[in-house]
Amino acid sequence: MKHLPLLKEAIRSAPAGDYCHTDLIRFRSFRTNFGKTPLTAGALAQRAWFENYPVYVYECDRIAGSRHGNYVSGYDPKELNKARGICGSYGYLGFWTNSDHFAPGYDRFLRDGICGTMARIDESLLVHRNDPDKVEFLKAQKEVLTGFSAFVRRHSEAALEAAARTDNEEYRKELAALAADLAYAAWEKPVTLRQALNLVWLIHLSFLFQNKYAMALGRMDQYLYPYYKNDIAAGRITDEEAEDLFGCTFMKIVEYGHGDTVNICIGGVTPEGDEGINELSYIILHAVRDCNVPGPNLSARLHEGMPDRFLDECLQVIGTGLGYPALMNDRVNIPALQRHGYAPEDARDYCFVGCIENFIPGKQPAWSDGRFNVPHFLEAVFHRGISMVDQGYLGIDTGAVEDLATMDDFMKAFEAQVAYAASEYVTIFNNENGRYNYRHYAQPFMSLFCDDCIARGMDINCGGARYFSVHGAGCMGIGTIADSLAAVEKVVYLDKKCTLAELRDALTANFEGYESLRALLQNAPKYGNNDDFVDKYAVWYVEYLDKVFSQYKTRDGGVFYTAIASNTQSVSAGHITGATPDGRLAGVPLSDAASPTYGVDRNGPTAAFLSLCKPDYRLVSCGTVVNQKYTPDMLSDPVKRAALTAAIQVYFSKGGQEVQINCVSREVLKDAMAHPENYGGLIVRVSGFSAYFTSLARDVQEDILHRTEHAEIS
Repeated sequence: MKHLPLLKEAIRSAPAGDYCHTDLIRFRSFRTNFGKTPLTAGALAQRAWFENYPVYVYECDRIAGSRHGNYVSGYDPKELNKARGICGSYGYLGFWTNSDHFAPGYDRFLRDGICGTMARIDESLLVHRNDPDKVEFLKAQKEVLTGFSAFVRRHSEAALEAAARTDNEEYRKELAALAADLAYAAWEKPVTLRQALNLVWLIHLSFLFQNKYAMALGRMDQYLYPYYKNDIAAGRITDEEAEDLFGCTFMKIVEYGHGDTVNICIGGVTPEGDEGINELSYIILHAVRDCNVPGPNLSARLHEGMPDRFLDECLQVIGTGLGYPALMNDRVNIPALQRHGYAPEDARDYCFVGCIENFIPGKQPAWSDGRFNVPHFLEAVFHRGISMVDQGYLGIDTGAVEDLATMDDFMKAFEAQVAYAASEYVTIFNNENGRYNYRHYAQPFMSLFCDDCIARGMDINCGGARYFSVHGAGCMGIGTIADSLAAVEKVVYLDKKCTLAELRDALTANFEGYESLRALLQNAPKYGNNDDFVDKYAVWYVEYLDKVFSQYKTRDGGVFYTAIASNTQSVSAGHITGATPDGRLAGVPLSDAASPTYGVDRNGPTAAFLSLCKPDYRLVSCGTVVNQKYTPDMLSDPVKRAALTAAIQVYFSKGGQEVQINCVSREVLKDAMAHPENYGGLIVRVSGFSAYFTSLARDVQEDILHRTEHAEIS
């Protein structure tokens, strides 16, 4: 029996109800532990949550753990208000303070099981018995792990309850088996794929109920492969059953909400550098196709010498309209990470958190990043440190443009603006990230899944993690910048069609009355057409931004990565950025992420790829987003798909870092904008994630619509 269709219907038809607020359970624990340290009180409250939170198992479940347990009634609003106040007094970490966007070390936890992890804590307690701070932290870990064990066991009991209330004999049999698996995994090391996958999902669900989002499931085809292989060898499971099992897991992500970007990584090389693509890679790929929903956020690592089948099947799944998996290049990402001192085997084991952010699973603190609006700083060169649109922006005064006699002078002024903005960005982040006493905000549960927190007896944010924290500066507008700098060099300094002062006046007027000058700027060389004249500025962009950010450290001695990514902020950032020398009007979206400006890459996808691989993306250790759009037949027609496969392989061999593809036709998108009621299930790739098209803001829909659409490889 395929359970995925049954689970889809059960989730769709599940009745809503009042929330059982997590704060109530935590408050009832806190009030019996007033006076204890925040670390100990918080651990006891987390254990209380594990032991008291309502759990629920659907009658058709093969994977336990549901948001449906959230729906109960009977709480006192007065108590809830008090609970929120007390819980709030203990505080919360946020995205910029390393709270979520983390890839747990599931491989180590599954190998050890709850029993083995508890044994490691006990061993560390003996080692650190004379250090009160470490003893307190390790005891806090024991509390939360004891609670989690109870959480798993309670789901076993809930599975038996579900079996008792169903009239379906096959359901009863499956639920009894599920209950047995959960009872076993509540303490022992998992043996079967279903035991391991249930444990992974309940860990993930625990993070969600702690308001931690974008928690990656990591390299599932690697750490779950031994369990799958043993099940196949023992005749316990078929590939079809395994695919259904993963599909049911991924639907639970959807049940919790589409706003959570749960990244799953497949493919790539192993930590030893061997072929990592296996049967489970394809099973996971097919499972997300079966679900046919915007999440999870699947990423596929491609590498030299991989089977041709893998990329072809990835493109077929993309061609369903899902827009994922995103395609990532091991030949760029592994050296991009190794240059920061990660052990080679750890760099080879990278996965992704959030959209595309490179991450060493189970060995570094949770991720953080922000947006860095580079076109703002170009605007500041013309207007002596200010923006014509964003009244809150203030850069530095690099002098009058009349004094910038050469392109070299202009670039020095621009570099000064970028360097100043980077120093401001880093200062603001480090002030926010370093203002907390992290021991008071310790995360003993998350630390269970990060080496070497248990061995060191230290929290993930207090020196327990093997590697330092890192932060990514999401640098926006590479296409806008490359096109603008090329236009300045061509129109002002080479052809002398206008002066910088005249260009400044045109920008200030948003080109009103300067239409002929705008036409000259728009006709200057554009990034994405394999033209070195403009492409050299994309090369400069990557190199200079790495240079300015690499000189800084995070609060614990980690590094600042750069990313060439913008999510949907290329639209909102454009709203507050004045006109730019490429001919872009004030308020119009910036170029998207690492892509060329939409509509100017007129020489076909091959030329675009050749431009895109000229920057050295080994300097972009966080990652990039390149959005491309193809007509649907480019992915459905085997001949055209083969041509696209070859183009991507060449692009990656020459240093491209990432590409993701939309294949919903422009006509369909236009009709969906006009008649959204007919397109509730239409999925598109946005920028680092997929979403239902009709749920997106109108300006984001417009931005997707305007992407250059390719009908052939030329």
